[in-house]
Amino acid sequence: MEREERQHLRGVVEEVSGWRKLAASIVKEREPVEAAAEDAARQFFGRVTSLGTGATTAWCVLQLAPSDADLVTSLASRRALPALTAHAQQGIHQLTGDASRALTAVRALFGARRIFSGKSRKGEAGQAAAYLISLHEWAASTPLVSELESLAAWDGKSLPAIGPSTILDDTVGFAQRLGDRAELVGRHELDVAKTAVSAIDQALQREDQFRTAVNAAGNAVRQDETRKLVAEMPVERLKDATSGQLRITALIDAGIRNVQQVLDQKSRIRSLPGVGETTGKRMVGAARTIWQTTLDEMPVRIDIKNRSRATTQLLKTMRAWDAARSIRSATADLAAADAVRPLLQSLDSKTSHVAVVPQARTVAELRTALAAVEHRGALLKGGDTAAGGDPWEDFIARPADYYAMLADLGFLADDAEKSQGDLPTEIVEAVRELKLDTTHLKASLRGYQSFGARFAIVQRKVIIGDEMGLGKTVEALAVLAHLHAKGSSHFLVVCPAAVVTNWVREAQAKSDLRAFRLHGPGRDDALKSWIRNGGVAVTTYDILGWLEGRIPERARPACLVFDEAHYIKNPGAQRTRRSTALIERSERAILLTGTPLENRIEEFRNLVGYLRPDLSISASEIAPRQFRKQVAPAYLRRNQEDVLTELPERVDVDEWMPMSNADEQHYRAAVIEGNFMAMRQAALRAGAKSEKMQRLIDIVQEAEDNERKVLVFSYFRDVLDEVASVLPGKVFGPLTGSVPAAKRQSMVDEFSQARHGAVLIAQIVAGGVGLNIQSASVVVICEPQLKPTTEWQAIGRSHRMGQLESVQVHRLLSEEGVDQRIIEILARKNQLFAEFARVSETADSAPEAFDITDAELAREIVAAERERLLTGG
Repeated sequence: MEREERQHLRGVVEEVSGWRKLAASIVKEREPVEAAAEDAARQFFGRVTSLGTGATTAWCVLQLAPSDADLVTSLASRRALPALTAHAQQGIHQLTGDASRALTAVRALFGARRIFSGKSRKGEAGQAAAYLISLHEWAASTPLVSELESLAAWDGKSLPAIGPSTILDDTVGFAQRLGDRAELVGRHELDVAKTAVSAIDQALQREDQFRTAVNAAGNAVRQDETRKLVAEMPVERLKDATSGQLRITALIDAGIRNVQQVLDQKSRIRSLPGVGETTGKRMVGAARTIWQTTLDEMPVRIDIKNRSRATTQLLKTMRAWDAARSIRSATADLAAADAVRPLLQSLDSKTSHVAVVPQARTVAELRTALAAVEHRGALLKGGDTAAGGDPWEDFIARPADYYAMLADLGFLADDAEKSQGDLPTEIVEAVRELKLDTTHLKASLRGYQSFGARFAIVQRKVIIGDEMGLGKTVEALAVLAHLHAKGSSHFLVVCPAAVVTNWVREAQAKSDLRAFRLHGPGRDDALKSWIRNGGVAVTTYDILGWLEGRIPERARPACLVFDEAHYIKNPGAQRTRRSTALIERSERAILLTGTPLENRIEEFRNLVGYLRPDLSISASEIAPRQFRKQVAPAYLRRNQEDVLTELPERVDVDEWMPMSNADEQHYRAAVIEGNFMAMRQAALRAGAKSEKMQRLIDIVQEAEDNERKVLVFSYFRDVLDEVASVLPGKVFGPLTGSVPAAKRQSMVDEFSQARHGAVLIAQIVAGGVGLNIQSASVVVICEPQLKPTTEWQAIGRSHRMGQLESVQVHRLLSEEGVDQRIIEILARKNQLFAEFARVSETADSAPEAFDITDAELAREIVAAERERLLTGG
């Protein structure tokens, strides 16, 4: 080998030797990190356990503790090692292997070894030299050297220690080996669930204890109420209770004014002047008798407007008892507890986190099970963590359950009807003294309705602002019937066109008074008959202009009734000026409106001003309570919860109304086609021009004002689409037969969580079965159904156990056409069915015997309508 060749080889050897040292240092740095990480992984995998039942593994879990920080850090350190490129891996492999041996062999070509080495060694040295030169050339043509230098510069000692909570982080790199779908669950979640499981297990054994607690809390409520009542009883009641045998002068002289004070100061009474041991005992005994009698007759009252501490405690204990007694039937929660119990029981005291690897069940299912157990445990605990922290919210959400528990314990509340509103005492007494003459009234009045009618009679000009569905119409009719019995003859009702038919029908059905429709083509003749014979004339706000000057003095109305009185809240409107002119000339007037007093105070002040300009009403900024006091002489308002019992009432309202011109055009076209289904839809196909649609909009608006939600049913998808496009506000649906069951429930859930005024529209054959929609308390049925059971089932979606509010059912009916025909034909079928069902043990199978098929009904109705419309028959 020539000198220059040897010199070049020497430079190659030096460079490759330096690279070998870099490679060796890299290996030295990485090997322990890799080894530590692999050891950490082995330890973790060795601690993974399986959870499940029988041969099925639901989840695999790895418990982690703070002491695992070193193991997790080892995994993270390996993850943090700089990645080796293909060049780097190949280079390190050659430099720490063949290159290292070649560097040793090539020494025979340098120095004294070159002289003394044998031929064989020199041959090996030559091969080594050729390999090194080749390796050098390859390394020089790749980024190997720079990569080695970068790898060698990495310092693993600069990495901070990390805790077990990061084990599934990308920076640790263990998630891929454990399973990409693994998730971490914190100890807090598990501890809460563990406590809940313990509560569930205890609840199965402690139902009697919970029941005793409810009894105690219920009696505490009764005792509080009793104490309040007895504290209001004058001490003179002791004398009454003993038939005058006790003299109470000494008690009064001592400042003891009520019966409760006698009990509170019983030890003092015996030492009062003039009261000896025997008389003192009799006084206290009489007070105790009064107190006990009051307690015995005192029901447990749950008043959502008076949330006392004692009642709140009662609700808490009832919720706990309810959860305890229902736990045995809560199969889903018990199954959830069984699923997570092995994990919770196996938890080490030092465990801070658990890595969960899904097997037969997902991690989401585990979390769902933990949440279910936690919720059930919170209910059992009866603490503030359940039901949003407020037991009142749970009561409002499911009052029927609470009242059922009270019934079980003999505590069922017997809420008195709050019929008096905010009336002053002198008005209340005057109303009570009035005897309502119901000679000409066919309807039976509830207590609050009788009070409302008597209030209107006593006060002469009033607003009845009862919430929609409480029967304002029958209250007004009761007033007219009473006045008729006292000699009055003529009455005038003014209302929107959509409810004229309804007023005429109600007057005829619930009183002896003749009703006259001063609206439509026959209004001239009807007016003459009313003037001549007397009775109830029903007209509209728009017809008042026509009516001006046409009523002679002899037919001057003894009482005016303005229904939907919010129509005249605007003083500048023509209808308002005409209405107020009538009111000024009349001795009596009743304005009916379901709009709450708290809304649109200025408009309510206007209404009161029309009736009673003598009342001094402050500006709208005044506090509501003061405002109510100021308008009380002319305004009576009762809400559903004020006058209804604890079980929800169902109020059915048949909304009869005329067809608009647009409605009639749709209807006539359907009759000409002989299309029965189109005839049924016609009255709602004209959109905003439809009378039914306008009435539906009014119902929805009033529902929103009264903080209610609305459920709208129709048989027809096209009608629902029309309703959805016209109704303002938030509309859900349409819920139809094509919507999957899961989606239906999701739709109902979203509707249930929506704000007041929300509307859910549904096909009656789809939404009418299988769903609970208690969040809606107003039900609208757009057209009469061909089978009564269809309608009953639909209404039952809302009017069922768990409904806190009374349910208002509005049936939208056109006074002419197919709706009327269907009602007439089905009326006799319903009667037959009702009679059969009452006496037959096989009533469940009776519908087939008395129902008529859709085809038969269609043929009969279409024929009748063709004759009426096309031949004038």
